[in-house]
Amino acid sequence: MDIKKIIEDAVNKLKGDEALKKQFLSNPAGALKKLTGIDIPTDQIEKVVAGIKAKLTADNVGDAVKGLGNLFKK
Repeated sequence: MDIKKIIEDAVNKLKGDEALKKQFLSNPAGALKKLTGIDIPTDQIEKVVAGIKAKLTADNVGDAVKGLGNLFKK
């Protein structure tokens, strides 16, 4: 099982679907099953959830920094 690929695919899908993103935040395991179509083993689900949350947070921070940078351009 390629956890990195699962994380990348899930993040891309979550970025485009706010309802699914809210579902992920309230019920990560259920949302992951819906996103991936596979039942991720319990011992790996926490790693996948943590990876997705980290990636979503990093992308949001990156977007905010870009937005701040645009404020100072002439």
